[in-house]
Amino acid sequence: MWRLVPPKLGRLSRSLKLAALGSLLVLMVLHSPSLLASWQRNELADRRFLQLNKCPACFGTSWCRRFLNGQVVFEAWGRLRLLDFLNVKNVYFAQYGEPREGGRRRVVLKRLGSQRELAQLDQSICKRATGRPRCDLLQAMPRTEFARLNGDVRLLTPEAVEGWSDLVHCPSQRLLDRLVRRYAETKDSGSFLLRNLKDSERMQLLLTLAFNPEPLVLQSFPSDEGWPFAKYLGACGRMVAVNYVGEELWSYFNAPWEKRVDLAWQLMEIAEQLTNNDFEFALYLLDVSFDNFAVGPRDGKVIIVDAENVLVADKRLIRQNKPENWDVWYESKFDDCDKEACLSFSKEILCTRATVDHNYYAVCQNLLSRHATWRGTSGGLLHDPPSEIAKDGRLEALLDECANPKKRYGRFQAAKELREYLAQLSNNVR
Repeated sequence: MWRLVPPKLGRLSRSLKLAALGSLLVLMVLHSPSLLASWQRNELADRRFLQLNKCPACFGTSWCRRFLNGQVVFEAWGRLRLLDFLNVKNVYFAQYGEPREGGRRRVVLKRLGSQRELAQLDQSICKRATGRPRCDLLQAMPRTEFARLNGDVRLLTPEAVEGWSDLVHCPSQRLLDRLVRRYAETKDSGSFLLRNLKDSERMQLLLTLAFNPEPLVLQSFPSDEGWPFAKYLGACGRMVAVNYVGEELWSYFNAPWEKRVDLAWQLMEIAEQLTNNDFEFALYLLDVSFDNFAVGPRDGKVIIVDAENVLVADKRLIRQNKPENWDVWYESKFDDCDKEACLSFSKEILCTRATVDHNYYAVCQNLLSRHATWRGTSGGLLHDPPSEIAKDGRLEALLDECANPKKRYGRFQAAKELREYLAQLSNNVR
């Protein structure tokens, strides 16, 4: 029922895949000596492979001992560098083991960008420092904006980094103090004072904040404290390690109805937690798709595994400064675009309103409702409900109002009722 491509295109796709596989086998034979070498060698213990030589234009060094001691090894096909051209996102699966623990666990390794994006980063640093596209990054970094806070600078302030990434599109001092205090790539974490960091650590922090702030999101809002993000483990050079959660949400698209109801309820709970919490930080998800969530195999818990595009608004500061229309509830506009997983939002409004329905809108439109499309499918995670639920019509009505409300402020009420209804269905089917 959920055919991704028409039959003719499906046959063509299979033919292309077979041709690509055949070409790959030929290349593997031609490169068999280097292939065998890459299979036998643990490249995760290689400083150049980790790009440790590019520090402080890197993401950290807290896990270097583990990498260089051979405690982290690629899984199976991840050892073959010949396959890297297929790994556009530069995400790898590996096994990590502590000698004292005996046994290994699965981890996910990320370079936080594609090869092209990382090359552009290097060129950008070099051009700013020397005017040339290539240079010694170690010598260049102190001559860029990433070194502007070196020396006896006390605090990381909003004026220094505002707009560098989604995380700090509208940063408050309270948020930045939290980022510095919880920065995991220093031995002296726990203080919000920048001067407790080495100059190299400050540059790494600022570069991560600008290039891809996902590690800082995971560190500042850790899973150990109940936040729905993957656990940050550490970094070495330009390789970041996070805890493996489980299969991506997409793999549950055709799971039994009972399982999908539970996952949908958890997704709505995540939307609520990130919008309203005791810390008065609103974390708005700007990129919501089935690939950005994963499900734990044992506890069935839904976790966010891609946190690059998270905008954090300080609701306490909004209420204090009272910008124009700050207390007017903001309703996100439904976007029936032709692309997959698209969202309509204004970052400026997200930063200046105390009550916003963005996360409910994002989850309902892109994951749960009939408007959700992904990899050629439609219908959302809650497609094909049992006949008695479909006949009742309440679920479909709530999903439609949550995704594309017809009443003013209808999404706020629909999201509340949908959470309650899904909780009720979950209790009924367990």
